[in-house]
Amino acid sequence: MSEGSEADGIVAAGPAHAAVLAVLSASALGNAWSPELVARQLAAPGGHGWLALRAGAPCAFILLRRAADEAEILALATLPAHRRQGHARCLVRTATACLARRGVARLYLEVAADNCPARALYRSLGFAEIGRRRGYYRREDGTIDALVMALPVHPT
Repeated sequence: MSEGSEADGIVAAGPAHAAVLAVLSASALGNAWSPELVARQLAAPGGHGWLALRAGAPCAFILLRRAADEAEILALATLPAHRRQGHARCLVRTATACLARRGVARLYLEVAADNCPARALYRSLGFAEIGRRRGYYRREDGTIDALVMALPVHPT
């Protein structure tokens, strides 16, 4: 996928895209971020987001928060029909390149300990596990730990 293409690619997301990101969140993650919350995150200082497009339609997104020389992935999701096609990888790479230009040294995320596909993706991108939050995610049948992962961000 190439950044900037109208049919397929990555485009920056701003507060005007909040409703689209909220729908993607509900469809891909099952836990919807409200459009108002997405808009606040994107409008806040250090808020960043990107959409992946396939045939001109949004199919994945990433939402981040940056503070000083650190950043955190708040949400990364791909619609089920578009998974395993490189959209999430491209979004993380786009975000990392942008963050590097802004002086970010480390990118963090939390991922459910049982989310093997996401963990494999993050490891393949260079993320390393640096901690664990016990019982972080609530599930219908209890809780699951979150793994805290970090990626050193290198200037481009």
